Amino acid sequence: MKRIGIIGGSGIYNLEGIKKIDEVSISTPFGRPSESFIISELEGKELVFLPRHGRHHQISPSGINYRANIYGMKKLMVDRIISISACGSLKEELKPLDFVIPDQFVDRTQGRKDTFFDEGIVAHVSFSNPICRSLAQSLKTAAQKIGVTAHFGGTYLNMEGPQFSTLAESNLYRSWGMDIIGMTNLAEAKLAREAEICYVSLSAVTDYDCWHPTHDSVTLEEILINLKKNVDNSKKILREFISLLGDESSCACNTALKYAIVTRPEFIPSKVKKDLALIIGKYIK
Repeated sequence: MKRIGIIGGSGIYNLEGIKKIDEVSISTPFGRPSESFIISELEGKELVFLPRHGRHHQISPSGINYRANIYGMKKLMVDRIISISACGSLKEELKPLDFVIPDQFVDRTQGRKDTFFDEGIVAHVSFSNPICRSLAQSLKTAAQKIGVTAHFGGTYLNMEGPQFSTLAESNLYRSWGMDIIGMTNLAEAKLAREAEICYVSLSAVTDYDCWHPTHDSVTLEEILINLKKNVDNSKKILREFISLLGDESSCACNTALKYAIVTRPEFIPSKVKKDLALIIGKYIK
């Protein structure tokens, strides 16, 4: 049986009725993941949790080892990942405490390691539709069932951070038609596609970005209250979402590499073949 991966803050892992099975530390060819992986069981399904910023939120968005995180998920037989994260809203109608299930991304990061194919092998996966549509539909259904407002579709602007936007940047992104802004999801989505893992993002709106005229009147206390409410609602959505999923995924995400590798096998270094065997093994021996 394949497992369902969940990437997010440690607060979402305390689901009612969940049973912890194991905690696993994994080494990868790309270094160490953000934290050990927590394997649990809920309603007969095995889940793999990972806090992307570390257990104590000590890793900045720029410092996350995205490759090790996704490689670790693959090693633990995860075939679907739901990513849960906070975001800022760039549109009036996307209100604090709403959720967004984005279906597009725009990259404003600077030199993050977001591919497994940067040395000794070249692969070009299709990424025009960067999230798994099947998972996204299940996520939308889950939110509707529990009565939480979740907007289906939209563009996630992935900024570098850790600083928030300047007012000029925020207004620029709005002029581009961006919907929400965050710091983490795009590298995860790219690597999940390369690893042939279905990926979907559940983005929780905590506040309007600095473009909004009421921005300066929002207090840190209000933002923290919104964060707690978002965590509580995320857990409700997550539990319903898991109940909707079958035992394994069967969508096209699972064959993303089939025609993507362009380097002939005899020219791929043996170390690269060994390091990436988990990902390319069914295509390159």
